[in-house]
Amino acid sequence: MPRPARSDRNAPKGRPRPKVDHRTRQPAREYELDVLAGLEDVAATELSGVPLARDVRGLRFWFPGSPDRLTRMRSVVAVYRIQSWDVPRPRGLLGNQQLSELTGYLREVIEVGGHRSFRFGAAGKDSPVMQRLAEELQGTLDLPHDPEAGELLIRLRPSEDGQGWDVLARITPRPLSARPWRVCNMAGGLNATIAYAAHKLAGQRDNDRIFNPMSGSGTLLIERDLMGPSAALVGVDVNPEAVRCAQENIRAAKRQIEVAQRDALHTGLPARSFDLIMADLPWGDAISSHGANETLYPAFLTEMHRLTSQRGRLCVITHEIRLFERVLQNQQKWHAHELFQVASGGHHPKAYLLGKR
Repeated sequence: MPRPARSDRNAPKGRPRPKVDHRTRQPAREYELDVLAGLEDVAATELSGVPLARDVRGLRFWFPGSPDRLTRMRSVVAVYRIQSWDVPRPRGLLGNQQLSELTGYLREVIEVGGHRSFRFGAAGKDSPVMQRLAEELQGTLDLPHDPEAGELLIRLRPSEDGQGWDVLARITPRPLSARPWRVCNMAGGLNATIAYAAHKLAGQRDNDRIFNPMSGSGTLLIERDLMGPSAALVGVDVNPEAVRCAQENIRAAKRQIEVAQRDALHTGLPARSFDLIMADLPWGDAISSHGANETLYPAFLTEMHRLTSQRGRLCVITHEIRLFERVLQNQQKWHAHELFQVASGGHHPKAYLLGKR
């Protein structure tokens, strides 16, 4: 006698197949981030948001995905791919096997980045050994050696364990900090990675009304707009050339940001118009003078206090550290703490975040 059919309700349910990211099947490559000194923590936080980045040791890590994902990082100067060779000194890279491996490694980087020339950034790059290595690579890579402006920047250094040499190759022809939207430069322009870090640490909120006084070439404005939405984003500068320059960069970035020629201390705007004010104040070298800043800084803090909402923030970036901290001590309207100090272009500016008392 046949058995009765088993009810579907009682049938054992099959286990769902686990989702597998196809990128995990790709061979992982080792990379390292080049970061302005002082922004390491910001870069590490951004790296923690990169899916599949693993075995992270400071700013060095392994990643199996497309290198294109790494080129979208905004807090770093550059990303380098790393490969190590068990040779006692760079001369060992001229051996037949090592040179063949080195060529294959660099070709993979070039295939991704599309570099059209190469150069060495290592100490001793003018030594006979490095000159010979340049000649060999010029032939095997079929790429010209341009010692001053080569797009594929190659660095050599002893391995961490001291048992060989690392070769680092920048995966992009230009540094990531050289934003593609920057078609107009001005003296004293802010490094874009500093602008990104300042916005991140000042707090990114979609409902912020943001003001950038003394907006210069527009770096703080553009970097914030690329990070996500805001309720308003406005910049002013008293210099018509700065306004024109910022507008060129904004168009190149394909953004819509309001920039006007106006004195930041006399905007005529209503009180409490903004929730976040981001300011890269004159440092007294390329722009303004130390004497002028003695008058500017106290007046600036007074006017920004008027324009900031009750729970708003003011982020200030400056290299006039002693002056700014003295001005802070002599006023009662703001409380402040330091966000970071960074090394950039021979300067060591600090960023401060201020709130109303």
